[in-house]
Amino acid sequence: MQFLDVKTDFAFKKVFSSDESKDILISFLNAVIDFEGEKIVDLTIVDPYQIPLIKGMKDSYVDVKARLSNQKNVIIEMQILNVEGFEKRVLYNAAKAYSTQLPKGEDFTTLEPIIALTITDFVMFEEIENVITYFKLIEKKALIQYKDEIELIFIELPKFKKDENELTTITDKWIYFIKNVGNLEYTPKNLVKDAQIKKAFEIANTANLSKKELEEQEKRHDFIRLQKGWIAFALKQGTIQGIKQGKIEGKIEGKIEGKKEKVIEIAKTLLSLGDDIERVSKATGLTIEEVRDVKV
Repeated sequence: MQFLDVKTDFAFKKVFSSDESKDILISFLNAVIDFEGEKIVDLTIVDPYQIPLIKGMKDSYVDVKARLSNQKNVIIEMQILNVEGFEKRVLYNAAKAYSTQLPKGEDFTTLEPIIALTITDFVMFEEIENVITYFKLIEKKALIQYKDEIELIFIELPKFKKDENELTTITDKWIYFIKNVGNLEYTPKNLVKDAQIKKAFEIANTANLSKKELEEQEKRHDFIRLQKGWIAFALKQGTIQGIKQGKIEGKIEGKIEGKKEKVIEIAKTLLSLGDDIERVSKATGLTIEEVRDVKV
């Protein structure tokens, strides 16, 4: 069996925000969010596209957006690359999701709390060992909480080191699923004992996808490979001023401009990362023969 890599935005939405995913999303959110003793029993999955209501505000996308039975709203974003300004984008999306609830003329008391859940395939907080971190507005000295209207939660996948045999909680199982499902060739017995995780495996099974869906997933993988190759090349050549390890200056659009030598160097990097010749060809625009020459 082969499964979608749910770390891509297409696959993440397919598993967690499709019409059949309501119970999957409820199970996942109850597993990773501290609702202080209560559990959400229902939710409504809504369009994750955040349309600005104020002229001049930026449009933005999150991967999943839902209104919970406890009157809170959650927005979820899966992020593979640590691009420059990502931390601010998380805050921006949370603040906009909160502020745009209020139609003109409505009272501020109608605003409902926002939880921004961000899953990253990179480490954001090196000084913290926890896989899941929770941030709220609090007074610095007395640690008094300033309401719970906006909460930021981060799940850093590289910090999760447990293997299949060490998974004891539903939280562990969901994080393991997100981090590893794209590399699995079978459904682990101790994961599929849970009905919602079993269902998530079924949705992620590539055998159940249409040709169009498989092509869309492959396009996302090609785009990510190209980004990673460009980042590695830029770091090696020092072409990005002021760059820190793992961060990109500005927005990468997936197009490599300049001399062919640069594209060849990127192809070498992708090959060194384990990509096969055909995938490197698709990602860089080089022919199969040119990639073979690069590999030799």
